[in-house]
Amino acid sequence: MQFCTECGSMMHTEGDTWVCRSCEHEEPRDSQAEAAMAIQDGQRDDGAPAVADATRGSTETMQEPCPADDCDSDRAHYQMMPKPGGSYEVRLFICVECGHRWRES
Repeated sequence: MQFCTECGSMMHTEGDTWVCRSCEHEEPRDSQAEAAMAIQDGQRDDGAPAVADATRGSTETMQEPCPADDCDSDRAHYQMMPKPGGSYEVRLFICVECGHRWRES
């Protein structure tokens, strides 16, 4: 099992790369480290986690510049979502003009 160094979520493999389902961070696979990992029979892949919709139930916006290159908007819908593992919350944004999605870093 590999955990993301960026967000702490569990990663999955795609070819010779570990990929985070939450933030899409990628790391190369290390065969020696993987050989040391414990393997348990009967594990299953439940698929990617549900993606939160920051506009669902939210009519509030805040002043937050859109990071999209072709957008000059400074307003975004936002929603606070618990971080995987429950250690703290992360703010998710959706631009009111172009619909670009990002999270507070």
